Amino acid sequence: MQNFNQKYGFKRSDVTLRNWRQRPYNTWSFQHVNEVVPSARIPGGTTQKVSTEGSVSDLAQQYITIKSDKVTIETFLTQSETDVFLIYQKGKPLLNWSAPHYAQDAPHIIFSISKSFTGILAGQLEDLGLLNTSKPVEHYLPEAISSGFSGCTVQQLLDMQASVGFSEEYLNQDGDYARYRRSTAWNPIKQGQVQEGLCDFLCSLPTGTAPHGEKFHYLSPASDLLGLILEQVSGSSYAELMSKFLWRPIEAQNDAFVTVDAYGAPRGAGGLSVQAQDLLRLGETLRQNGQHNNKQIISERWIHDMKTSGSKEAWAKGNFAEFLPNACYRNKWYQLENPYKAFMAIGIHGQWLYVIPEKEVTIVKLSSQALPQDDELDTKCLHFFEQISHIL
Repeated sequence: MQNFNQKYGFKRSDVTLRNWRQRPYNTWSFQHVNEVVPSARIPGGTTQKVSTEGSVSDLAQQYITIKSDKVTIETFLTQSETDVFLIYQKGKPLLNWSAPHYAQDAPHIIFSISKSFTGILAGQLEDLGLLNTSKPVEHYLPEAISSGFSGCTVQQLLDMQASVGFSEEYLNQDGDYARYRRSTAWNPIKQGQVQEGLCDFLCSLPTGTAPHGEKFHYLSPASDLLGLILEQVSGSSYAELMSKFLWRPIEAQNDAFVTVDAYGAPRGAGGLSVQAQDLLRLGETLRQNGQHNNKQIISERWIHDMKTSGSKEAWAKGNFAEFLPNACYRNKWYQLENPYKAFMAIGIHGQWLYVIPEKEVTIVKLSSQALPQDDELDTKCLHFFEQISHIL
């Protein structure tokens, strides 16, 4: 058996809160976030293991063309710093590929795919009558009244239509985004700095330049605020909600984790770590209109709303319109303009859950990319998924 240094090329003690999202350390830390960042456990629902057998050698060696480059699927996965890649069709495994450093049972951080989980939880609490998405956020979280979120409805949080003065700059070291990272306990506190909690940070953000609801504006703090609202209306922690309403019902085979700040507030925008097979199981549940093992886990009402109610007008005015032309966004899920009616959830550093209902296909791609945001590589990944749609 390889020791740690041989497997990863660095010592375990080299990984710190300061560098855990950087290459090469993220090849380990992205599967062990709960050892680096304070985290709450989300119990799973079964001990039954999902079959991971598939036509690994045949499909992985199939050639595809991405932006005029002809490569095998395996070559592209390696080039895009993929940790694990799964394809299921009609509920059966077609491909299970993983990098040498990937630990099969480890929970992998999914970053902003977490937002899409939070959107599902909001829908389930709405179905129970605990949440009214037409209400403004301060109805549920009074401390938000003096923030830039004041007057924003819960649905506008869900659809990324909150207008707040904040810029999503992942590599920022000394501005608002760095302060945001510190408030979530993702970055260390420097000498002389005060430990600020996530809720205090969110409630300090200023008003944006446009009215709420006018356009799509990608804003991670909006999803963190939604996570706090879900805890407030339910009287339960985010981890308890996830386990009760989603993780146990879909019979996730492994525990998940969500990072929390110094005061226990959950990172509903990007803090979830889940095992790849369990993420695929969620994708399969959505593909089957919210059902798992003939039980309705996610309501058909919510599934229909997620797929059909996104605003193309708000999207066209937003900051992702060039990246995904003619797409839309609803309940924290992306709907794509393509022949197969695909929808997806994505996260920085190369995390993807891609569902193609017309092909009965679910795809999971979890990665440890060096850059948090790489527009060129993200575009290639979209072409990659489209190519797979054509060959299956």
